[in-house]
Amino acid sequence: MQELTAQRLDKWLWAARFYKTRQLAQEAVAGGKVHLNGQRTKPSKEVKVGDQLVIHIEHYSWELCILGLNPQRRPAEEARQLYAESPDSHAKRQTLITEHKAQNALLGYPQRSHKPNKKDRRLIHRFVQKQSE
Repeated sequence: MQELTAQRLDKWLWAARFYKTRQLAQEAVAGGKVHLNGQRTKPSKEVKVGDQLVIHIEHYSWELCILGLNPQRRPAEEARQLYAESPDSHAKRQTLITEHKAQNALLGYPQRSHKPNKKDRRLIHRFVQKQSE
């Protein structure tokens, strides 16, 4: 297997498991959600080991340094070895996660641990029908 010296940004984001598909990675880069070395970029931009990335997904952001390149998508354990996150970025994201959990608990959003079963679906359908009448 040949050693990679550079790789497309969208492919790297997909291989590092930040996005489920390359299409989603391309759309995020084109939409300005990913910055390479402090600047907006295109999905086809070549990334190298040592480049700095800032990725924004929903309310969270990651500040990363690229440590490795992988031409294909591998398991999550291997994907985590492709980058190093700054400690500040990790701390900020963890505080945001705890704040969102606390906010959801205060607002009374139920924590769903399963898909709706047949009884739940019937109740949902009845509720929707009453709302539309």
